[in-house]
Amino acid sequence: MLDLEFVERTDVGRVRDHNEDFLGHATPDDPAQARARGWLFVCADGVGGHEQGEVASRTAVESMIAGFRQAKDGESHSNLLPRLVQQANTHVFEAAVAGGRAAAGMATTIVACALRFDRVTVAHAGDSRCYLIRGGRAVQITRDHTFASEQVRMGLVTAEEAGEGETKHILSRSLGTELVVNVETNDHQIFSGDVLLLCSDGLHGNVEASEMAALCSHGGDLHTAAEKLVGLANDRGGGDNISVQLIRVRDVERMGMYRGRPYKLY
Repeated sequence: MLDLEFVERTDVGRVRDHNEDFLGHATPDDPAQARARGWLFVCADGVGGHEQGEVASRTAVESMIAGFRQAKDGESHSNLLPRLVQQANTHVFEAAVAGGRAAAGMATTIVACALRFDRVTVAHAGDSRCYLIRGGRAVQITRDHTFASEQVRMGLVTAEEAGEGETKHILSRSLGTELVVNVETNDHQIFSGDVLLLCSDGLHGNVEASEMAALCSHGGDLHTAAEKLVGLANDRGGGDNISVQLIRVRDVERMGMYRGRPYKLY
């Protein structure tokens, strides 16, 4: 059976006066639920100011968790997660409308991963990221939805130019700005020893992927790794809220699929 350990940490940083990031997770109650539904982890980074970003991120994460817990047993994560993100977007959009002028511009990024058997499905919108750490190397398995990143993908600017440009933090996708959001979803096989790292830009904007890998590899304590990651981001300015979730895969259950139904591999 898939066996995980995880830790999550969020910090206000050294500049902001309140935290607009929000983290959440849904874990199975027993082995049967682990096989039927699995695990969910969610990281959101709210924007909007005057604490409305905090409302947006909390609304999105709580919507994701509630929807996951109510999902049909055995539903494909690749179908479930985009639907849950769309529902979360609707909830944030409606909260912004209900909030009137004070909530104008309220929005949030989101990155969510669901794990079951020997697979992880990742869905995201915005620039919060998910890394897969394996063999001492951290690979970003999401792509930033910012105008700068879109320009790089289209070949209009170089990565170096984008990193120095004024649009590097301007989101091209987020939850709450439109009634429908374009959700990006991907799926990966996982192995024993893998670590998944979800984070807001307050972390990945200050800590290199190689540093993440060095701190989270080789079976080290995840609590210590999370503290050190947050500490590094703060040491380098702490100009934004800093959030991180670390999920280590201790064991997997190898499964195949036949006509949409899982079967055990030996």
